[in-house]
Order: sequence, then structure tokens, then C-alpha cells
Amino acid sequence: MKKGIIIQGSSRSEGDTSKIVSVLKDKTGFNVVDLNQKNIGHFDYEYKNRDDDFIKLFKNIVTNYSVIIFVTPIYWYTMSGLMKVFFDRISDFLKLEKDYGRQLREMEMASVSSSNDNRFYKGFEMPFKNSADYLGMAYKGHLHTWVENEIVSKEVKNNINMFVVKQLNKSTNK
Repeated sequence: MKKGIIIQGSSRSEGDTSKIVSVLKDKTGFNVVDLNQKNIGHFDYEYKNRDDDFIKLFKNIVTNYSVIIFVTPIYWYTMSGLMKVFFDRISDFLKLEKDYGRQLREMEMASVSSSNDNRFYKGFEMPFKNSADYLGMAYKGHLHTWVENEIVSKEVKNNINMFVVKQLNKSTNK
């Protein structure tokens, strides 16, 4: 399997989403970054946030990994605010440090959502898929997961395993 990183975007580092991330990490061996533990400011056109954690984190990701899996709880029918801020900040590398931004073209992206039931909302993955397309990344698909009563069920674990085997182990046709 390619070298990858899981980016966890939950407001609770030890919440239900972290349980999904743990299973995903066990199946892939990928490293994990918890955005809740990072100081990442909102995008601004004057790039006032140059001294926060984003630039160093992003450079590390594009330099050392070939796959990014974004894992986020569903908040108000979409990705978490932490995850949205991360995506917005990619704009820094489309203007300021284009050489790093261009490295995304060689990478793959997947998305995983988590909630408390198996209900998935149509259109949820659109920002991930369209961002991958815009950035020239190979989009490897989306998986919806859920945690009930603080437990990741056997069904969800099997779904994660199938996603890893079928989506993340596929070769890219680029």
C-alpha cells in the first residue's frame, strides 16, 4: 500500500470519529493528524496566518505522503468547521507556494464521514470530490461510517476494510 496520512477533523479528539480513525489506521498503517490539536487559522487574503501550524503541516503532507484520507463527523449536513478551514487554507499554496501546491497533482484523496447512524446525506462528498478534481488529485471515493453507543460495529469495520481494499489499493489511472 502507498504511504498515506489520515486527517481527522473532529472537535473532539477522543470522540466517535477517533474510533473510526483508529480502525482505519489499523487497516492502512497510515499516520494520523488530529486537526483539533493544531493551531490553524482561517484563510485570509493577506496571509496573516503564516506562523500557525498549517504551512508546516501541509508541506510535510505533500512531501512525505501519496494518499490523504479526510475523516470528519457530519456537522449540519457537511464536513466539520475544522476540516473546512483546512481546505480553505490550501488556497495559501495555490498563490504563495505554488510548487508545494502542485505536488497535490501526484496524490490521491479519499473521504470518510462519521455519525451516529447509517443515514448518509446526498451531496456530502461533493466538496471532497470537486476539490480533488480542481487540485488534480485522484479521488478514491467516500465511505460513510457510524458509531452506535460508543462502539464501531462489525458491519462498519467490514465496510472500512472493503473500502481500503477496493478503493485505496486500486491503482490510479493518471
